[in-house]
Order: sequence, then C-alpha cells, then structure tokens
Amino acid sequence: MTFQQSHQLDERILDELIKKSQTVDLDSFTRADISSFIQAFTLSSNSTIRSKAFVLLSALFQKAHGTLAGEKGSETLASLFGSQITDALTETNDTALRTGICTLDALFQVDWPAAEAILCEEGVIENIMEGVDFVHSTRLEESVAHLLGQASGYKRCREIIQTQPINWLKNKCQQSSNLSLRAAAAVALVKYSRGVVADAPEAPIPENTDDNDQEAYLANMMKSLIVNADDREPLSDAVEALAYLSIKPEIKETLSSDSKFLRQLFSLIPRKKSTSTSQSIAVDSAMTYGTLVVISNICAYRPRLSEDQAQLEKLKKMAQAMKKNNEVGQRQLSILESDESVRARVHRLIDAGALGVIGSALTVSDTVTIRLLLGKTLLNIVEDTENRGKVLQSGGAKTLSILIKHALESLTPQNQILDARYLETIQALAKLSITSSPLHVFGPDLGVVFDAIRPLSVLLQHSSSTLLQRFEASMALTNLSSYQPQVAERIARAEGLLGRVELLMFEDHVLMRRSAVELICNLVAGSDDVFERYCGTLEAPGATSKLQILIALVDVDDLPTVLAASGALAALTCSPHACLTLSQLQQQRKRVLPVLTQLIDPSTGVSLDEVHDNHTIYEHPGLVHRALVCVKNLLANTSDHELRKALKKDAESTGLVKGLEQLVKGEGLTKEPSILILAAETLKVVMEDKESN
Repeated sequence: MTFQQSHQLDERILDELIKKSQTVDLDSFTRADISSFIQAFTLSSNSTIRSKAFVLLSALFQKAHGTLAGEKGSETLASLFGSQITDALTETNDTALRTGICTLDALFQVDWPAAEAILCEEGVIENIMEGVDFVHSTRLEESVAHLLGQASGYKRCREIIQTQPINWLKNKCQQSSNLSLRAAAAVALVKYSRGVVADAPEAPIPENTDDNDQEAYLANMMKSLIVNADDREPLSDAVEALAYLSIKPEIKETLSSDSKFLRQLFSLIPRKKSTSTSQSIAVDSAMTYGTLVVISNICAYRPRLSEDQAQLEKLKKMAQAMKKNNEVGQRQLSILESDESVRARVHRLIDAGALGVIGSALTVSDTVTIRLLLGKTLLNIVEDTENRGKVLQSGGAKTLSILIKHALESLTPQNQILDARYLETIQALAKLSITSSPLHVFGPDLGVVFDAIRPLSVLLQHSSSTLLQRFEASMALTNLSSYQPQVAERIARAEGLLGRVELLMFEDHVLMRRSAVELICNLVAGSDDVFERYCGTLEAPGATSKLQILIALVDVDDLPTVLAASGALAALTCSPHACLTLSQLQQQRKRVLPVLTQLIDPSTGVSLDEVHDNHTIYEHPGLVHRALVCVKNLLANTSDHELRKALKKDAESTGLVKGLEQLVKGEGLTKEPSILILAAETLKVVMEDKESN
C-alpha cells in the first residue's frame, strides 16, 4: 500500500494486526504490516480507526517492554518504526510527510524514548522543516506544530529544535487564518521555553526579557482564542498552552481578572460524561484536565516553608538580586504571590463558577491524575475560611469524600501505607471539618461521619504528613468527637490513633500540643474506653502516668491547653479509681492540689518551684469551675481515711481553704452564682473532712 492510497485504509486490517500482536513476537511484524497501519494516525476525522491504531501501537509497546527491559524495549520499537518514518519524511508529498510526522507524534505519546531516538537521528528534523516549507498544506503544518510540541517536552529533543523550528513556530503563532495551527504552535513554544528554563534550574531568571514578553503575548492570544473561537478544535491546544503559562504570577493575575474568559473557559467542560465517540471523550478529558490545571495554578499558594527552608530561600534571592533593576521585578512578583493576592484570585474564580467545574470534573474524566488535581485545588480554595461555606454548598465535601474513598481503595493487605500525594485531599476535608458542624459537612448520616475518621487518622499518623497537616487532622477529629458519643468511640478505636495523639501532647509546638490535649479531653468525655484508660482500672493499669501528664498540662503557659487538660481531669474525677490515683500522686509529688489551687485563686497559691516563678497565671471562670469540680470529687471520692486526712492538710498548706473562703465571700476571680454555689459545696466537703478529724 502506498502513501497515496492511505484513504483506502481498511479497518479490518487493523483488527487482524491487533489479533496478530496477541499471538506472535515483534520480529514477526513485517515492513508491510507497519506500513499498513501507521497511516491511520493521519485520519483525524475517523476516531475509530485512530483509536485502533493506538491500541495496536500500545500492544507493540507492551510486547517490546515485556520481553526486553528498559532501553532495549524502546530501541526495538525505534528499530521497528524508524526506517518507515524516516523514509516517509524524505518524500515530497503531503500524505507521506503527514504519515511520518503523525506516526512519530503518536510514538511520543506511547514510548517517548523510541520517538526521541528517531527524531534525533541525523537529518530528520531538517527533513521535517524542509518538507513543511515545500508542501503548502494546512493539515501538514498542524501536524508539525503538534509534533514539535510533543518533542519540546524532552531535553535531548530541545537541543535539536533550534533556530529554524522556533522561528517557524513563532511565525505560525502570529498568523490568524488558522486558529488550530496558531494554538498548536503556541503550545510548542510554551513547552520549549519552559523546558529550556528547566534545563538550567540554578540560573537566575531575569525579568522583562523577550521570553517573558512572548509568554504574556501568547497568554493573551490563547485567552482571546477561547473567548472568541467558534470552532472547538483549537480549544484543547489553547487550554493546554494556558495550563503551562498560568504558572507565572503575572499571567495568573491576568487570567483571573477576566471574568468573561473564565466563564467561557468553564463552559468548555461538559456537566456529564460524553457518550458519543471515543474522540469526543478524549477531547473532553484533555479539556477537563487542562482547565483544572489552570484553576489549580491560579489558586496555588506559595509553599509553606520550614524555618530552615525559608532561610535558604532568602539567601538564594539575595544572591540572585545582584542588580537593582531586578529588585523591582522581584518585589512585584512577591506582591502577586502573596497570600492576599491568591485569596483575591480565588474569590474571582469562585464568582465565575469554578466550583461548578470542580463538582462535575469526575463525571467527565475519573482518573488518578484528575483526582489528585481536584484534591490539591480544593485544598487551596478552602485555605480561606470565607470560601468554605460556598464549597460545602457546591457539594465540595462530597467530592472530597469520593476522592478519599478512591485513595483508600488503592491500599492492599500487602501495602497499607497511603500514597503521600493523597494527603492534600484529606487535609482539605480536615479544614472543612474544623470550622463547620459535622452535620453541615457530612449530612445527617452517621455512617458518612464514621467514614471520615479513618482518613483523618491516616493524615494524623502518616510519616509524610507535615506538622500543619497533623494539627488540622487533630482539630478535625476534635470537632467530630464532640458531635456524638458514637463518633468519639469510633475515633478512640481507630488503629494507632490514641497512642499517636498522646505522643503529640508532648509536642513543642503550642498549637499541636493544644489540639492533642483538646482531642483527649473530648474522648475522655465521649468514649468509655478512653475514660477507663485514664481512670486506672485493672483493665487500664497505666493511668498513673496519664493523669500525671494531665496535671502537668494544667500548669503550662497556654490557656486553651489548660482549659482542656483541667476539663479532662474534672471528668475523670467522677471515678473513684482516678481520685485514688490523684490522691497518691499528691502524696508522692505534692503537685496536684497546688496546681488546682492556682486555678481557683492564684493569689493564695503556692509557687510550685523556682522554674515557675515567671509562670503565667490565668484568671478564668472556666478554670475556677473545673478546679472546683476536681477538688470536690477528689475529696468526696477518696474513701481511704488516711489519704483524706493528708489531702485536708495539703488543702490548708497550699492555701486552698483560704481560696475557697474568699471565693464564697465574693472576693474571688468570679461572682457567677453557679460557681459560687459549687465553691460553697466544695468548702463544705473540706470542712466536713476537717471536723471529722
């Protein structure tokens, strides 16, 4: 079959070759076999034949790499297709040239090392450029632009795409008669320029260069094309170009400020999966992915750096800012990358309907790449608490739950470690769970709330999770644990979670430590298992150290932590087991009553040790109430006569009795009637104990 006869390609030939690929080795494929199917890649109007050609090409790829490892498999494919492609590129007719170029383009999509090897052969790129200049064909020019776009993604190919191809792309990008060619050329130029920068990552990037001006020009061109194009064909390339270009802060700002463009861009995504042809499905998937990349780039915040990373970044910028004319550009970029600028861009996207695109994306293309992109995008959107209500209204929590369900399904009995890339998706759900009622986030079905516990537990315990992610997971679980006792019980039974939270109670970071203590406080109140774990029953013999830790946490310099720790103690002192343990701790270490006394009346409290001379004393009615409950329960529930007697003496020596008397007289920290009544009851218990002696 000659190249001129490509229009006569029979679909049955492809079916026979596909069957052959399943039964024979690669060396059984003859030159005639290859010639009879590579022309299918030029038939853009016949999606069925093109799809079958890709199926066959993929089968050959699998066979090559199944029998030969690594580079050897790609070398085999390059050898199988190389002579056919290079021979076609020496022809001077449109059909032959397009066959070689389109086959090479397809090979890049299936096995890029094989395609790279063929393109980098001596004279190949020259033949392509000479052919496109000699044969004035619109279809050929589009094919060349797409091929150069594919090749520009690889360093070795970029080294041979020099002056002539780049000038040709620039020329085609500026013409206005063929929008498809214009878009394809723009994609190639963007990928090439991005690749060149990536080839030398340590080199400082100058501002206001011709390349930057060109990218701004291309962005405006692609934006205009999306707004004004009547034909859907060039839009996929235009969206792909913007997906690359929207990494730059100034282009993010330009795109997000054009509401007409945003609405038109979002309208390209269908609200339900296409059922027509494989070609339209592929286009919808590519369009969906490109649109989501644009949204994600515009919403992206600067990475949160650790102190060491921030210092290194500062030194790097100082080293690059050697010229004054670069300092202005750096300051401008810094403003555009600030959190305030990102929040403003996100608000504009939401107003233009971005949440609708995110909600429908999975119905169009449900792939791992799309899922990860959606999770990352939603995380950036919910970073601003003002957006969380809108995300919930648009079904964002349900979308995140679906994404997380897919992620957990990837776990196997042999591998129970979640891919760290999914942590951002769980973090987005955690942020929603922190600031909203579980009812608003998950709905009335408790089963949905139960399903959220496992991923949040994974986020808290994962070895790759950041301190911020662990903190937000802890806060989310704290909110859930206060919802209903059944939820608290499920959280307490999550594998490995309780032990991890207890370790985080020792964390140096104040907020992390606080959230861990607050979670324990809620679990003590809501979970029978955790209550018993801290009370010191026969089934939970390690409670002494746990109660001792809570006493220590009542004496830290952070009011919310003190409130949570004292609240947990107040709940636990309902148990005689816990009171016995606390009474014994008081006799051994003399710390329990002094700590509680300081909460009731700091002016009468005894300094615990010299280390705490500068310790912050909090005057808070809630602390007074918690301490009174603890003291009253401690005395009432300690049945051992000697221990009660010792507690009474310590109550006097620490100033507890005096503090109670002042509180009852209305001279204490609070005059709330309910607290004064409790103080009088507590004082009565102390005095009864005193009189009995």
